[in-house]
Amino acid sequence: MMVSTRIAVLVVLACGCASGKASLKLNTGKDSAKAKALGGSTQGSSDARCRGDLPNREVSEYDTSGDNLPDVRKVFQRVGDGTASRLIMICRESDVNGDGRMDVVRYYDDEGRSLREEADRNFDGKMDLVTVYQNGQVVRQELDENHDGKIDTKIFFDQGVPQRAERDLKGRSTATQWRPDRWEYFEAGHLVRMGTDLDGDGRVDHWDRDAAVKRAEGTAAASGGSDAG
Repeated sequence: MMVSTRIAVLVVLACGCASGKASLKLNTGKDSAKAKALGGSTQGSSDARCRGDLPNREVSEYDTSGDNLPDVRKVFQRVGDGTASRLIMICRESDVNGDGRMDVVRYYDDEGRSLREEADRNFDGKMDLVTVYQNGQVVRQELDENHDGKIDTKIFFDQGVPQRAERDLKGRSTATQWRPDRWEYFEAGHLVRMGTDLDGDGRVDHWDRDAAVKRAEGTAAASGGSDAG
């Protein structure tokens, strides 16, 4: 069986929850002006970094769609004292489809560097893509591919390039235990081998390799045998 040779990297929208947790939260923030105008309630983030009512916080809202209703909300934290005091953005929420609910939320540290991003890709009010950043680069993505409210795929990156993916195809993971049954490994962004746990014991029972990789390995093995002779 020849496996697919590329992974769809979903870096544009995302950022992450703690490793090992297999559930995603529903956004439950306060009503936005746009949501109220549309007669509904926003599903904005409930994370403390998006609260504008805490000390030394400031909030700005923007209308980017031209309908005179804000669809982007930014929360700033004042850090430093005296002349060294400055505002740092620590949260940015966006209503992508104009329904008054925040669909993409990115969190930043006190230096303005990305921490994580959450995104609702199908606009059902549940975050189904989470991306974790470290030193400004993506290190992990967690996805709810079947939109059942639980993480079923994790993708791990090195310097922004996917190195491996873990998938829970049977849905056995819980909020406290991650139980993948498929492991995929990449080279230069290409899927080169895939291992599957068939009996649920947490170990690979069957490996599939990319056809090009198989040919290269066969050539190398033949060449080594020839040299040895």
